[in-house]
Amino acid sequence: MQESVPNIYPFKVRKINGEEQPLSAFKNKVILIVNTASECGFTPQLKELQQLKDEINNSDFEILGFPTNDFGKQEPLNGSDISAFCEINHGVKFPVFDKIMVRGAHVHPLYQFLSDKKQNGKLSSKPRWNFHKYLINKNGELVDFFFPFTKPLSSKIKKKVQRLLNLDNE
Repeated sequence: MQESVPNIYPFKVRKINGEEQPLSAFKNKVILIVNTASECGFTPQLKELQQLKDEINNSDFEILGFPTNDFGKQEPLNGSDISAFCEINHGVKFPVFDKIMVRGAHVHPLYQFLSDKKQNGKLSSKPRWNFHKYLINKNGELVDFFFPFTKPLSSKIKKKVQRLLNLDNE
């Protein structure tokens, strides 16, 4: 019997409109999960994340944004104001979910999993600021992370995403 590898599919997240979204809806996709904020020095990365999505232009690649107010209270917006800000100011078309906590006593279960090697079986990397990025393979498994200063359009991120997308084509 094969031991199952921990993945993100058991988790549910809340959409901006309040509906629950199971992450199993993103099965068989390479995913970049990013904690975002509208008033951060890294906020221009929202536009770069959308450019990355457009450049890779593959239906098997998705970016998921999770706004948080955990760092410097840099996400004062709530609900539909967050998605409107992302879309109007940065052209974001990828899913942006409801505001969550990514650290501390009330951290969202998804981020508990992503940041703790005991849970994800791969890496320990708690977000230290906004725009910390986690890379998930097509099996829903955490494979890497990138610090906020790693720009979405960096060759480091592009190459790793392309490599994960191309594994099925070889």
